[in-house]
Amino acid sequence: QVQLVESGGGLVQAGGSLRLSCAASGSIAGINDMGWYRQAPGKQRELVATITSGGSTSYADSVKGRFTISRDNAKNTIYLEMNSLKPEDTAVYYCNADISQRRLGISLLPYNYWGQGTQVTVSS
Repeated sequence: QVQLVESGGGLVQAGGSLRLSCAASGSIAGINDMGWYRQAPGKQRELVATITSGGSTSYADSVKGRFTISRDNAKNTIYLEMNSLKPEDTAVYYCNADISQRRLGISLLPYNYWGQGTQVTVSS
């Protein structure tokens, strides 16, 4: 069984910072792309940032220059450093990853996993 567990959300004032973490656990053979998405009330889930296994990153225009995604492959963990937070960043943030499980010594095809989400609230 593979799971993604996020942590680090909370309440912060506008202009403040938060750091989110997402750790993958279970019988993992390999992890490809990982990323962060967010969903605000009444809105669709949107991409925030992604990072490949090699460390290449991409960001939504709305967070460029303020958010930084990073990855520790040894720990199967990604991070999202969020600076200069705005009230419009308020949302539930979800971790996402393409993970290959290992079963009976065999690496299975990658499957897309989601974390349970962590709430980020930015007050004005």
